[in-house]
Amino acid sequence: MICQIFILSSKGDRLIYKDFRGEAGSDVVGTFYEKVTALTGDQPPVVMVTLCLCTHKDLHFIHVRQGGLYWVATTTDDSSPFTVIEFLNRNTCVHRLTALVKDYCGTLSEKLVQMNFALIYELLDEVLDYGYVQTTSSDVLKNFIQTEAVSSRPFSLFDLSNVGLFGAETQQSKVAPGSAATRPIQCSREQGGKSEIFVDVIERMSVVIGSNGVVMKADVEGEIKVKCYMSNCSEMRIGLNEEFSIGKSQLRGYGAAVRVDECSFHQAVRLDEFDSHRILRLCPSQGEQTVMQYQLSNDLPSAPPFRLFPTVERDSGGRLLMYMKLRCDLPPKTAAINVCATVPVPKGSVSLSQELSSPDQSSELKPQSRAVVWQIPRFPGGTQLCALFKLEVAGLSSASLLEVGPVGLSFELPKVTATGLQIRFLRLSPVQPGPSQRWVRYVTHSDSYTLRI
Repeated sequence: MICQIFILSSKGDRLIYKDFRGEAGSDVVGTFYEKVTALTGDQPPVVMVTLCLCTHKDLHFIHVRQGGLYWVATTTDDSSPFTVIEFLNRNTCVHRLTALVKDYCGTLSEKLVQMNFALIYELLDEVLDYGYVQTTSSDVLKNFIQTEAVSSRPFSLFDLSNVGLFGAETQQSKVAPGSAATRPIQCSREQGGKSEIFVDVIERMSVVIGSNGVVMKADVEGEIKVKCYMSNCSEMRIGLNEEFSIGKSQLRGYGAAVRVDECSFHQAVRLDEFDSHRILRLCPSQGEQTVMQYQLSNDLPSAPPFRLFPTVERDSGGRLLMYMKLRCDLPPKTAAINVCATVPVPKGSVSLSQELSSPDQSSELKPQSRAVVWQIPRFPGGTQLCALFKLEVAGLSSASLLEVGPVGLSFELPKVTATGLQIRFLRLSPVQPGPSQRWVRYVTHSDSYTLRI
């Protein structure tokens, strides 16, 4: 049972407030923000890393962070906080509140919430009755929601000024804009019946490489997400690699092995063709669904994408010299984007001068976090980049050299999956009467990529 729902900006501004039971006043909004901002880095949230549970009088505050916003629910002592967490959080295999708002508004941001406050209030009225959850299905709610979403800018499929990655590695020769899959699901009605399906294969890497270059840890977590803008699609069939195997089971022998340790599926996925043909069958509902999640630990089919060759020393002028050579081991026709290397430096570092191997790179000393941040917008595969950092450090000593590192790397790898998982085909039935588009995107992100010096 939920007493109140409210959405706050990162600064504590109240964007949405709905009181279902009248058991507490609106002053709880300010009380919650005071409590959550009083938490320090040494006080992690009680329930989960991204979730927090704290009490005020006889109420519990339960919140998640999504899109830079606080999504907060208040409950009483006789309610299960984990039920409320599941309702708020979209990182589950079923639709929840943040997923619904994203489906109907397009994206999660302060601006979009302000522009669509009437739509969000209508969603809350339909989803919750006197604090009890009724439904969170987009297919059910589309019969009752009448308010149209307001977009920050009109969407056009032919606006290629901001080209995204959809369409990569598919039968389509066109590439859709990056904003194509972030529009509201109601836009399918506004575009004269045009129907589209977007499939994302998203993987996150956690890698630790020792100072001797040995890979100490290499884990991958992945998921297949589907966002549907079709109103009459009865079934979708997603074909994976025929050689895809789970666990230590015998390889199928159709080609290079694609193996994961664990795999789970959305409850709507039918697996009658999975064992024999590696085909997922489901009836997609309008909106976003996570149809499959998988994990792979310490057995990557290829080498990690980046290697670092560092040299740290003290020059004759008393400055700290850090020479970093970063190598990208991706195939030559691919490239990493938004690469950012964070190099911890000794306490007392006051100024930085640098020599970078290309003009598009940049670096900055951040004294508060005691780190040098090296940014590379685009890093082609099969190449290496170098940087020489010269630091003025107050009281530099031999012990100060030990404070350098380890280096943390963040990046995005478009058109690449670390496990090798690919979408073999994407088929819809019945065949759509009007024009339809099917888009597939592959993206690998760094979750935690550490290079020890």
